[in-house]
Amino acid sequence: MMWYERGASSCVFGQPLHKIDKENMRMKFRVIVALITGVLIVAIVAGVLPASEQTGGFENVPVKGMVTMIDLGAKSCIPCRMMAPIMEKMDKRYQGKSAIVFIDVWEHREQAGRFGVRAIPTQIFFDPEGKEVYRHVGFMSEEDIVKQLEKMGVSG
Repeated sequence: MMWYERGASSCVFGQPLHKIDKENMRMKFRVIVALITGVLIVAIVAGVLPASEQTGGFENVPVKGMVTMIDLGAKSCIPCRMMAPIMEKMDKRYQGKSAIVFIDVWEHREQAGRFGVRAIPTQIFFDPEGKEVYRHVGFMSEEDIVKQLEKMGVSG
């Protein structure tokens, strides 16, 4: 008897046809899941998702009506990590007088594009109307931050 003369329960390479169909379906399912996952990842990275899903809670930055300093960096960046204790100190020192904000651009990549960041760390100072007044790239000392805030009329 030839292979094409066998019934539906015939074997191909030693496997019953119904087993091959189940494995084929599982393989197709895995491929579809992988493709959907890939498309979602590309949509997130490319910024195709709605802005409300991308902002990461930074839609009110810079803070209107208050001088704002934004430090854009990353937790894995050495100069950024050196600035972390300074930023914490500035946040406490200027609480209620100025908004001091840190944004991790590795976790919130869309914010790097929003603020035009080309290198990290980058510090951007905004006036109370939300207009950029000063930008600094690289490590910024506590003294330099205080001087810039004082130039903008904020005393600590």
